[in-house]
Amino acid sequence: MDQVLTQQEIDSLLNAMDNGEIVEEKTEKEEELKVKSYDFRRPTKLSKEYVNTLHMIFEDFSKVSSNVLSTLLRSNINFNLASIEQVSYDEFIHSVPRFTLLGLFHSDPLKGIQILEINPQLCTVIVELLCGGARVGKQENLSVKGKNSFTDIELILLKEIVIEMTKIYKNVWKDIIELQTEFDELVSNPQLLQNMSPNEPVVMITFTVKVGEIDSFINICVPYVFFEGLTDKLSFHNWFDSNQEYSANDERKLKESLNNIALDLQVVLGESELELSNFLHLEPGDILKLDSKINEPLDSYVEGSPYYNVKLGKKNNQIAVELIDKLEGETQ
Repeated sequence: MDQVLTQQEIDSLLNAMDNGEIVEEKTEKEEELKVKSYDFRRPTKLSKEYVNTLHMIFEDFSKVSSNVLSTLLRSNINFNLASIEQVSYDEFIHSVPRFTLLGLFHSDPLKGIQILEINPQLCTVIVELLCGGARVGKQENLSVKGKNSFTDIELILLKEIVIEMTKIYKNVWKDIIELQTEFDELVSNPQLLQNMSPNEPVVMITFTVKVGEIDSFINICVPYVFFEGLTDKLSFHNWFDSNQEYSANDERKLKESLNNIALDLQVVLGESELELSNFLHLEPGDILKLDSKINEPLDSYVEGSPYYNVKLGKKNNQIAVELIDKLEGETQ
């Protein structure tokens, strides 16, 4: 049976450790943890804190891309961030297919060429949907074996998709830095790209894309020179600094963004009930009796919500309404 220590013995041991009379022995495993392996062929340029910030940036990129691509392709697109890795440019080139779509773009004032790589199978799906395809086929029916180039029509359609994604890339960085992102060109053979040295460190961001039954990938390659002079802004402390002043320029940009939002404005002249047989026999010139009077104010609706009382009239030979007063109740 194990010996049970009394309270006096426990106190004596604690005092001895505090006085240095008893030294805690370190295990061999703890000694080994001081040494970490490091691969000089894959240098880690960005700290874990900066990589976490990149995760937040490109999570936003994936969410916005899902919405934009779903609208453009008229299909449900699931776009998710899979990984962010620091590799060499040579590793990135060898990780993508020999035939694929590479969209090259740059972002002033930062240096370096960024590359957007779209898997050729996904390119086939995008072209099919843009050309009016109603549904996406199965994965096994999208083989691109033997294909080594895109047609001119395919390149024109795919170019528009790449340009839209470069705009998204620009927008997700705006909280950190204002970029002027410009599309450069499309390339289909990664082996012919000579814009970076093989050993140059890059950050490879991988996204999984699901369209119907098709699972594919999109990669973004960002060279390390892009982050030079930017690393201090990638810190969580600087990004979420609550002491940042709200400038008049920020207010102006917010107003400009709001002014471009289109709203649906409606005015209800009145209502009338008709039997279906009378409705089917309506002809141009027929008069319908409404439940409102000419001298009564009408209700106007903004995005389906009642907002103002209005008065019907004419201005410059066009039907118009004059705003009288706000309707009672909460308005958004």
